[in-house]
Amino acid sequence: MAPRVVSVEADGGSRGNPGPAGYGAVVRDAETGEVLAERSESLGTATNNVAEYQGLIAGLTAAAELGAAEVDVRMDSKLVVEQMCGRWQIKHPGLRPLAAEAAGLVGRFTAVRFAWIPREQNRHADALANAAMDAAAGRPARTPTTGQPPATPATGSDPATAPASWEPRPTFTATRLILVRHGETEYTEQRRYSGRGDVPLSAKGRDQVLATGARVAALAPSVAAVLSSPLSRCTATAAAITEALGGDVPVRTEDDLIECDFGQWEGRTFAEVRQQWPGEMDAWLASPRIAPPGGESFTHVAERAHRVTAGLLTAYPGETVVVVSHVSPIKLVLRDALAAGDGFLHRLFLDAAGISVLDMWPDGGVAVRTVNDTAHLAAL
Repeated sequence: MAPRVVSVEADGGSRGNPGPAGYGAVVRDAETGEVLAERSESLGTATNNVAEYQGLIAGLTAAAELGAAEVDVRMDSKLVVEQMCGRWQIKHPGLRPLAAEAAGLVGRFTAVRFAWIPREQNRHADALANAAMDAAAGRPARTPTTGQPPATPATGSDPATAPASWEPRPTFTATRLILVRHGETEYTEQRRYSGRGDVPLSAKGRDQVLATGARVAALAPSVAAVLSSPLSRCTATAAAITEALGGDVPVRTEDDLIECDFGQWEGRTFAEVRQQWPGEMDAWLASPRIAPPGGESFTHVAERAHRVTAGLLTAYPGETVVVVSHVSPIKLVLRDALAAGDGFLHRLFLDAAGISVLDMWPDGGVAVRTVNDTAHLAAL
């Protein structure tokens, strides 16, 4: 039987910062202290902070593989603990994707609690990390379970040595998400189910995204990141937005933002699906847990969307992020933000190139500012 509650002890470091780097992670049964899993890996040349995050990610991944429901994370990196709790801001762009990945893993558990511990209480993970650093440096590896302190201390774990680019962040600062549906495609105009098929923007859609870029730039002159579904109708929309913002913020694709997989319904109209799959259509409309034949349920899409928003809240506290996606992921984010029922999914209409805005706080507070703003499209 999978343990319900586990503890994750994680550490990482480098000899040189940056230098030969590695991480270690230990998963224990929270009640008995029994070691359930160990993870360690050499990372080549990296910084302490990168290695510490990789250790956290490895530990959370191992806990998820064990089927744990709750996790107590214990690390001697004050920096990582405070950032994952939303109290410290990340300014180094290289750490933000790692923090987002860790936050996505956090969303897979019922509860995750973070605590800072002194290094002497983290000897097992520290030893694993140092063995990995030895391997990265080409030195003979020591037995990681001996708990011996490192011969060459890894710098950066003590908050006093944290880079000056990190600073405390008040917990009441909101992260703003500007949610943008992609511009129009041929399928959009014909009201066809458009999921994983890579249907490009139409001529009208290309005009729409130029107007959308100008609108987003007016709403948020300072944007920390632009994320996009990997499908071209979204990446083209995101590219127009980044250009309007001055081109300083690159587009980062995120697989979890892709549209729902509509399976056998892809490319068909509602009327065609109703005629050929009447029973399946009724079941799908009645429950988000039901998937189209050969497709994906809204429940699964919601899990993907939650991983993204949780990661952004952690990686960009107090900043503005643009998210370019599709109808289903955006609707599901708005459903949860508004604490709405499942009927919301089939009653809310989102136009192509429409903009919705919501604020999220680290304590769980949410404020929906705008839903499906299309004023910028009026002249088209």
